[in-house]
Amino acid sequence: MAMMTCSRIFLCYSTPRSQFPTVISSPSHFLTPKKATYKSTKHITLNANGGNSRFMARVSSSSAAEFPTNIGDMLSDVTIFTASGQPVLFKDLWDQNEGVAVVAFLRHFGCFCCWELASALKEAKPKFDSAGVKLIAVGVGTPDRARILAERVPFPMDSLYADPERKAYDVLGLYYGLGRTFFNPASAKVFSRLDKVKKAMENYTIKATPDDTSSVLQQGGMFVFKGKQLLYARKDKGTGDHAPLDDIFDVCCKTPVA
Repeated sequence: MAMMTCSRIFLCYSTPRSQFPTVISSPSHFLTPKKATYKSTKHITLNANGGNSRFMARVSSSSAAEFPTNIGDMLSDVTIFTASGQPVLFKDLWDQNEGVAVVAFLRHFGCFCCWELASALKEAKPKFDSAGVKLIAVGVGTPDRARILAERVPFPMDSLYADPERKAYDVLGLYYGLGRTFFNPASAKVFSRLDKVKKAMENYTIKATPDDTSSVLQQGGMFVFKGKQLLYARKDKGTGDHAPLDDIFDVCCKTPVA
């Protein structure tokens, strides 16, 4: 299948081309999406390090004007899974007192834009490790689908987690819907990275896609925490609209690491 053929749709959903008309013309027969929200993007300023430093977080509005100050506590008891299938609480992913963590939420394990992001995260991981920052990736799907991505990208399994019920995504209010997935202008950014996408897809398989087809409408995002405190937040507006990792690293470098 040629990548440039019907590129807007192919970039968003890893499904044989013959099925595209069914998805687009009669989505209700194939998917059961939640209502998508489209609200303006705004900036909020969050205090960090006891108020001695200030970080500007680009946060897209959802049902609330901004993330609540206790968002770390709200995520703490959310259960997700390691790539090997063991349940784990979100609060156990990093040191909740002073640890600095970058949490990258992928769309789903069968999204090849997410394979490209996973590849970029893997390449950047030594730099984050040397800065004392824990790099974590979470994706939608079951642990067995996470393992497919981990083995084929490849990506370190001890940094990859599965959220099959999208619990953490819902707490964070990450975007979801047909329009966001297939037709959002932000997805055009992918075309500037086609060479990286092709490289990341060398071992790609559609088998990593979740069985729950409604999961393919989920969007991701990027978050930086120090302990439970949110320092940076960015919700992907569309498929492939990933936060630049250099920007994420700059945020981490401004954050004192215990």
